[in-house]
Amino acid sequence: MYAWIWRHLPGTWQTKTAVALLLALAAGIVFWYLVFPWLEPKVQFDHGVVNGTPSSPPGPG
Repeated sequence: MYAWIWRHLPGTWQTKTAVALLLALAAGIVFWYLVFPWLEPKVQFDHGVVNGTPSSPPGPG
């Protein structure tokens, strides 16, 4: 898979490296600002469940 992508990038190895890094950076930005905010309410990693009942955060005092 990576070899196929590398063969299809234009230019010399320096250009291919720069383009590959820019594509990886663009993919990271898309995930960080679009995919993860959309996915976060659906997954809710920060809501723990113990013995089948949702745990509540510790209250004051």
